[in-house]
Amino acid sequence: MDRVDCMRAFVATVGENGYAAAARLLGVPRSKVSKQIQALEEAIGVQLLQRTTRNLHLTEAGAEYYEAAREVIAAVDEAEQR
Repeated sequence: MDRVDCMRAFVATVGENGYAAAARLLGVPRSKVSKQIQALEEAIGVQLLQRTTRNLHLTEAGAEYYEAAREVIAAVDEAEQR
């Protein structure tokens, strides 16, 4: 999977407080968002989200990664606009 797309899914999930809202924002199925975040966690070897049946919470590493991912996505978006 494309790492930037996975980062977008992660940032959207955190920003929208859930997979379903992130999926609507991104225009993709909820299952794809979940799989992208799992792939991202596997690729970097860190759990980013603590999942329960009703909630998602950022881990400490997830909070740090979220800030970095937002900056990367902003830089990619700016580069594409140029």
